[in-house]
Amino acid sequence: MRSTRTVALELYADVVCPWCWIGDRRLAAALDIVRADMPDVTFDVTWRPFQLDPTIPPEGRDWEEVIEQKFGGRARAEPMFERVAQAGAADGLDFAFDRITRHPNTVHAHALVVHAQQKGLDVWPLVESLFAAQFTAGDDVSSPEVLVRIGAAHGLAEGEVRDLIAKRTYDVDVQQSQREAARLGIQGVPFLVLDGRYAVSGAQPTSVFVDALKRAATD
Repeated sequence: MRSTRTVALELYADVVCPWCWIGDRRLAAALDIVRADMPDVTFDVTWRPFQLDPTIPPEGRDWEEVIEQKFGGRARAEPMFERVAQAGAADGLDFAFDRITRHPNTVHAHALVVHAQQKGLDVWPLVESLFAAQFTAGDDVSSPEVLVRIGAAHGLAEGEVRDLIAKRTYDVDVQQSQREAARLGIQGVPFLVLDGRYAVSGAQPTSVFVDALKRAATD
């Protein structure tokens, strides 16, 4: 019988972070490579909520206002958006910053992922849909209607999604994850923790993730 090793991966990220989407896609590609090279190793990936700005009001903020206050206006923001879009395109991602109208509070989006995760569902297609809704479709991922639609596409009933939003069932989980990130010294995302021993910060090239995964699997 072949021995099997399990490596625990914790990915701290936010669905309004464009580099998190890029990092998530690169990590997925790295996992495909390493799983093919090391079939005896299992990687157990857990989504860890991280809100870039927990102070955003529940209804979100106007995107143009955010561009003005955070980036100093659209003239300064556009080159940054273009660099992100070009980086994402290389990984098959479609960023359409011109479609965004709201900058959402992501607590409910995180709650949706945590709920699916606790049900034992594969949350990565759900996470991918949240990123695509935010950055490709320009949807407001704090909207219950948007989250109900996305949840339904991934096996979650409308009633349970509306219930977890209305009751704020997973607010504590999101807050605990944020505190744990602070304890670990995480100040930016994406941030990958491997087996509680190693870390990869930022949307690193796929090869960097491959090296880190193999190191965690063999040490």
